[in-house]
Amino acid sequence: MNIETHPLPPFLPENAKILMLGSFPPPQHRWKMDFYYPNFNNDMWRVFGLVFFGDKDYFVDLANKTFHEQKIRDFLNEKGIAIYDTAYQVQRLQDNAADKFLQIVEAVDLTKLLAQIPHCQTIITTGELATQTLLAHFRLPETLKIGTPLAFSHNGRDLTLWRMPSTSRAYPLALAKKAESYRLAFQAA
Repeated sequence: MNIETHPLPPFLPENAKILMLGSFPPPQHRWKMDFYYPNFNNDMWRVFGLVFFGDKDYFVDLANKTFHEQKIRDFLNEKGIAIYDTAYQVQRLQDNAADKFLQIVEAVDLTKLLAQIPHCQTIITTGELATQTLLAHFRLPETLKIGTPLAFSHNGRDLTLWRMPSTSRAYPLALAKKAESYRLAFQAA
Protein backbone atom coordinates (compact mmCIF):
# COMPACT_ATOMS: atom_id res chain seq x y z
CA MET A 1 0.00 0.00 0.00
CA ASN A 2 1.25 3.51 -0.85
CA ILE A 3 2.24 5.97 1.83
CA GLU A 4 1.01 9.49 1.06
CA THR A 5 2.70 12.61 2.40
CA HIS A 6 0.58 15.67 3.13
CA PRO A 7 0.28 17.63 -0.14
CA LEU A 8 -0.33 21.10 1.35
CA PRO A 9 1.75 23.35 3.58
CA PRO A 10 0.16 24.49 6.84
CA PHE A 11 -1.90 27.66 6.40
CA LEU A 12 -0.63 29.82 9.25
CA PRO A 13 -1.59 33.52 9.29
CA GLU A 14 0.77 35.54 11.50
CA ASN A 15 -2.16 36.70 13.65
CA ALA A 16 -3.66 33.21 14.04
CA LYS A 17 -5.69 32.89 17.23
CA ILE A 18 -7.49 29.72 16.11
CA LEU A 19 -6.02 26.53 14.65
CA MET A 20 -8.37 24.18 12.82
CA LEU A 21 -7.14 20.61 12.44
CA GLY A 22 -8.62 17.95 10.22
CA SER A 23 -7.19 14.50 9.53
CA PHE A 24 -5.85 14.46 5.95
CA PRO A 25 -7.01 15.75 2.54
CA PRO A 26 -9.05 13.60 0.17
CA PRO A 27 -7.39 12.05 -2.90
CA GLN A 28 -6.40 14.81 -5.33
CA HIS A 29 -8.82 13.70 -8.03
CA ARG A 30 -11.60 14.91 -5.70
CA TRP A 31 -10.13 18.40 -5.28
CA LYS A 32 -11.85 21.51 -6.61
CA MET A 33 -9.10 23.85 -5.36
CA ASP A 34 -5.55 23.64 -4.01
CA PHE A 35 -6.51 24.34 -0.42
CA TYR A 36 -8.07 22.69 2.60
CA TYR A 37 -11.48 21.03 2.39
CA PRO A 38 -11.26 20.97 -1.42
CA ASN A 39 -13.95 18.33 -2.06
CA PHE A 40 -17.15 19.99 -3.30
CA ASN A 41 -19.15 17.47 -1.25
CA ASN A 42 -17.51 18.63 1.97
CA ASP A 43 -19.52 21.35 3.70
CA MET A 44 -16.72 23.16 5.59
CA TRP A 45 -16.89 26.31 3.45
CA ARG A 46 -20.71 26.23 3.53
CA VAL A 47 -20.49 26.07 7.34
CA PHE A 48 -18.15 29.09 7.31
CA GLY A 49 -20.56 30.93 5.00
CA LEU A 50 -23.48 30.26 7.35
CA VAL A 51 -21.56 31.10 10.54
CA PHE A 52 -19.97 34.34 9.39
CA PHE A 53 -22.28 35.62 6.62
CA GLY A 54 -25.63 33.83 7.03
CA ASP A 55 -25.17 32.44 3.49
CA LYS A 56 -24.12 28.85 2.89
CA ASP A 57 -22.97 29.75 -0.64
CA TYR A 58 -20.82 32.75 0.34
CA PHE A 59 -17.57 30.88 -0.46
CA VAL A 60 -19.12 28.56 -3.09
CA ASP A 61 -18.84 29.03 -6.85
CA LEU A 62 -22.06 27.21 -7.76
CA ALA A 63 -21.73 27.76 -11.52
CA ASN A 64 -18.37 25.95 -11.62
CA LYS A 65 -19.01 23.57 -8.71
CA THR A 66 -15.96 24.80 -6.85
CA PHE A 67 -15.01 27.30 -4.15
CA HIS A 68 -13.74 30.89 -4.13
CA GLU A 69 -10.25 29.95 -2.92
CA GLN A 70 -8.80 33.46 -2.73
CA LYS A 71 -11.88 34.73 -0.89
CA ILE A 72 -11.44 31.90 1.64
CA ARG A 73 -7.71 32.60 2.10
CA ASP A 74 -8.32 36.35 2.52
CA PHE A 75 -11.07 35.73 5.07
CA LEU A 76 -8.94 33.29 7.11
CA ASN A 77 -6.01 35.74 7.08
CA GLU A 78 -8.26 38.57 8.22
CA LYS A 79 -9.83 36.52 11.04
CA GLY A 80 -6.59 34.83 12.16
CA ILE A 81 -7.68 31.24 11.48
CA ALA A 82 -4.92 28.73 10.74
CA ILE A 83 -5.57 25.34 9.12
CA TYR A 84 -3.65 22.11 8.91
CA ASP A 85 -4.17 18.42 9.58
CA THR A 86 -3.04 16.01 12.28
CA ALA A 87 -1.58 13.41 9.89
CA TYR A 88 1.61 14.08 7.94
CA GLN A 89 1.75 10.66 6.27
CA VAL A 90 -1.05 8.13 5.82
CA GLN A 91 -2.03 4.95 4.09
CA ARG A 92 -5.50 5.00 2.56
CA LEU A 93 -7.43 1.78 3.04
CA GLN A 94 -10.01 3.03 0.51
CA ASP A 95 -10.05 5.81 -2.10
CA ASN A 96 -11.41 8.52 0.21
CA ALA A 97 -10.55 10.56 3.29
CA ALA A 98 -12.96 8.94 5.74
CA ASP A 99 -11.30 8.64 9.14
CA LYS A 100 -12.07 4.93 9.41
CA PHE A 101 -10.15 4.29 6.17
CA LEU A 102 -7.05 6.35 7.04
CA GLN A 103 -4.11 4.76 8.80
CA ILE A 104 -1.74 7.39 10.17
CA VAL A 105 1.88 6.47 9.45
CA GLU A 106 3.32 9.72 10.86
CA ALA A 107 1.41 12.33 12.82
CA VAL A 108 2.16 16.05 12.56
CA ASP A 109 4.32 17.43 15.37
CA LEU A 110 1.63 19.61 16.89
CA THR A 111 4.06 21.16 19.38
CA LYS A 112 6.22 22.50 16.52
CA LEU A 113 3.11 23.62 14.63
CA LEU A 114 1.80 25.61 17.62
CA ALA A 115 5.23 27.20 18.12
CA GLN A 116 4.77 28.84 14.69
CA ILE A 117 1.52 30.56 15.77
CA PRO A 118 2.28 32.05 19.21
CA HIS A 119 -1.04 33.93 19.51
CA CYS A 120 -3.16 30.80 19.05
CA GLN A 121 -5.25 29.89 22.07
CA THR A 122 -8.03 27.83 20.47
CA ILE A 123 -7.78 24.55 18.59
CA ILE A 124 -10.75 23.18 16.69
CA THR A 125 -10.67 19.57 15.51
CA THR A 126 -12.99 18.68 12.66
CA GLY A 127 -13.52 14.99 13.23
CA GLU A 128 -12.84 11.97 15.38
CA LEU A 129 -9.42 10.93 14.04
CA ALA A 130 -8.07 14.50 14.27
CA THR A 131 -9.33 14.71 17.84
CA GLN A 132 -7.86 11.36 18.87
CA THR A 133 -4.50 12.22 17.31
CA LEU A 134 -4.37 15.56 19.14
CA LEU A 135 -5.45 14.05 22.47
CA ALA A 136 -2.74 11.41 22.15
CA HIS A 137 -0.06 13.99 21.26
CA PHE A 138 -0.83 16.15 24.30
CA ARG A 139 -1.54 13.14 26.56
CA LEU A 140 -5.07 14.30 27.32
CA PRO A 141 -8.14 12.18 28.19
CA GLU A 142 -9.01 9.89 25.31
CA THR A 143 -12.56 11.03 24.73
CA LEU A 144 -14.15 14.39 24.11
CA LYS A 145 -17.80 14.96 23.32
CA ILE A 146 -18.65 16.85 20.12
CA GLY A 147 -19.24 20.55 20.76
CA THR A 148 -17.54 20.46 24.15
CA PRO A 149 -14.47 22.54 25.02
CA LEU A 150 -11.49 21.16 26.91
CA ALA A 151 -9.05 23.58 28.54
CA PHE A 152 -5.43 22.47 28.88
CA SER A 153 -1.92 23.92 29.08
CA HIS A 154 1.05 23.08 26.90
CA ASN A 155 4.53 24.61 27.12
CA GLY A 156 3.22 27.41 29.33
CA ARG A 157 0.35 28.29 26.99
CA ASP A 158 -3.31 28.00 27.97
CA LEU A 159 -5.29 26.41 25.16
CA THR A 160 -8.89 25.40 24.58
CA LEU A 161 -9.73 22.44 22.37
CA TRP A 162 -13.14 22.20 20.68
CA ARG A 163 -14.12 18.95 19.02
CA MET A 164 -16.50 19.72 16.16
CA PRO A 165 -18.60 17.46 13.99
CA SER A 166 -17.18 16.39 10.66
CA THR A 167 -18.29 18.52 7.72
CA SER A 168 -18.30 15.48 5.47
CA ARG A 169 -21.74 14.76 4.09
CA ALA A 170 -21.24 11.19 5.27
CA TYR A 171 -21.56 12.50 8.83
CA PRO A 172 -25.29 12.33 9.69
CA LEU A 173 -26.02 15.84 10.92
CA ALA A 174 -27.86 18.63 9.10
CA LEU A 175 -25.76 21.49 7.75
CA ALA A 176 -27.52 24.05 9.99
CA LYS A 177 -26.75 21.98 13.10
CA LYS A 178 -23.10 21.60 12.10
CA ALA A 179 -22.90 25.36 11.55
CA GLU A 180 -24.41 26.01 14.98
CA SER A 181 -21.73 23.85 16.65
CA TYR A 182 -18.97 25.74 14.84
CA ARG A 183 -20.59 29.08 15.65
CA LEU A 184 -20.33 28.34 19.39
CA ALA A 185 -16.61 27.54 19.12
CA PHE A 186 -15.85 30.64 17.04
CA GLN A 187 -17.85 32.89 19.38
CA ALA A 188 -16.00 31.48 22.40
CA ALA A 189 -12.65 32.07 20.69
